[in-house]
Amino acid sequence: MRYDELGFPIPPQFDQADTAATRRSESLRPPRGFDDASDRAGPMKRLVVFTLLAALVVPAVIAVPALPLVREAVVQWSLDRAVAREGRNRIPAAIAEVGRAIEWVHDDPQRASQLYVWRAMLHMQAADPRGALADADQALVVWPTALPPRRVRALALVVLADPDAALAEAKAAAAAAGADDPESLNHLAYVRALVGRELPEALEAIDRALAADGEVPEFLDTRGFILHLLDRHQEAIDLLTLAITPTQQRRDRLAALAGRVDADELAARLRILDHELAVMYQHRGLACQAAGFERQAAQDLGIAAAKGYAPERGVF
Repeated sequence: MRYDELGFPIPPQFDQADTAATRRSESLRPPRGFDDASDRAGPMKRLVVFTLLAALVVPAVIAVPALPLVREAVVQWSLDRAVAREGRNRIPAAIAEVGRAIEWVHDDPQRASQLYVWRAMLHMQAADPRGALADADQALVVWPTALPPRRVRALALVVLADPDAALAEAKAAAAAAGADDPESLNHLAYVRALVGRELPEALEAIDRALAADGEVPEFLDTRGFILHLLDRHQEAIDLLTLAITPTQQRRDRLAALAGRVDADELAARLRILDHELAVMYQHRGLACQAAGFERQAAQDLGIAAAKGYAPERGVF
């Protein structure tokens, strides 16, 4: 099993369809194993889960060695439901499902931390940055060395209009990751751009990330946004177009799986990419607007809004 940058499992068929990982920490979740038989297997899995839960009513029926199996079944059932509800934009319901899963993994600190981070990002989508901060704090309590909670904290603090604290948190995460970690360099550069501070340092950081990790679309988007803020609008437009094109192609490839894979998991993955594209189109629209390309700016900003660009909900 492979894991994404927040530590969540990546379904194997999604890897086969598209090996590029979504880099920005905005909307990540841990779906179940993903294959063409998942729709057929779903009812049977639910029957097994409910059978196991019913057996718990009579403790003598289940021996102690079976309890880990019961726990894993409940956790996976909860996460499957959370994926489905997030994909359908039922965010409060998804928060509740992740909360149930957290209750069952209290003796696995690393996994609990990962789930707190996921729920924190769901709170962001629900326009509840303080709830996101609370979950990120709890993720650090159970796994103090984890980096994702600090990254989430930085984004929540941006939404809460606390630039000093947001920068401090992003810098702490980058320092803990090491000077040459591309993800942390990108995150720090982007937080600097979001709060409009230390832009030359932000450009230097994202250039180091690109040098280390190649032309990752999310990194190109960060650099394009920074160039726009530095009044280098045409360069920004060209770079943002390079970011948008492969991201849209990635979305098209995933959309082509409709009818052949689990619909809820597909919706959740498409939602991630739509948010990525919303941010990229917003940035290019702003650069076009500043460069005087009003028609293109209006088109890009309209696409961004349609795809869910919403700073108050952590999509920025």
